[in-house]
Amino acid sequence: MTEQSFRLLADVSSDDPAAIEPLLRQLIVGGQITTTADGFHLEANMTGTSARDLNRGLLSALRRVERRTRLRAEWTAAGVTYRFFDYVPKGTWPAAAAGP
Repeated sequence: MTEQSFRLLADVSSDDPAAIEPLLRQLIVGGQITTTADGFHLEANMTGTSARDLNRGLLSALRRVERRTRLRAEWTAAGVTYRFFDYVPKGTWPAAAAGP
């Protein structure tokens, strides 16, 4: 499978945000990490074979540090947006009309 460039928009919440912040800053290179009341808002570009693999890799890395971490993510590539809640896909939409 060929690699694609994905645009990530995500919200990360955790029982211990201070523990996952250094890892987020390491993983989201060149992206934007904003602190929110619940955790963090992420905006970044990442390269991978699929949105599902990128989502799984990001959440697994975060959960190695803090098990009670949640990820709500939208991955967009080639005009399609893929939504996930933790590891579960919640659907796909054309990028211009993402979301129900």
